[in-house]
Amino acid sequence: MISLWNSSLQEKASDLHDDTWSIEMDGTIEENRPARDWHQYISGSFAQFKCSLCKKGWGSKRVNVLFHFHLNRSNQGTIKVRRFKQKCRRCNEAKWEDPNFSVENIDVLVERLVRNIRKKCYREDLGETNRSSVFEGKINGPHETAHCEACQKGICSQVN
Repeated sequence: MISLWNSSLQEKASDLHDDTWSIEMDGTIEENRPARDWHQYISGSFAQFKCSLCKKGWGSKRVNVLFHFHLNRSNQGTIKVRRFKQKCRRCNEAKWEDPNFSVENIDVLVERLVRNIRKKCYREDLGETNRSSVFEGKINGPHETAHCEACQKGICSQVN
């Protein structure tokens, strides 16, 4: 799964001033707590989930992704990614499940991230554009804060 994120990054960051960027999943990074000299970016997208207990699947149109990124003096860029999880609403002992993003939505998230990197690390003025994520399937019901890890952490912008 990291390979999809990495290949999208390599394609979209190929012209970033001859610098090399790498991406890694890190479920421990926290909002508003990037390490010194690091930047933060939060974006949302559509993703699918599947309960590991009852195998029920669901889609969510507001799945938050937290990025921390840094460009060091050796022209090596590092990106840490935290994908916020959700719980099944049917299961009493539900576990936090990882989101599954389509290739198209990974591309949209990485494209937005690279624009943010250009602004923060390279001080480029890019104007405003906002490519939308792709919705797949049917979305039923309200956003449930009790089952959203981003809501529990206080960073979800979706209101019930």
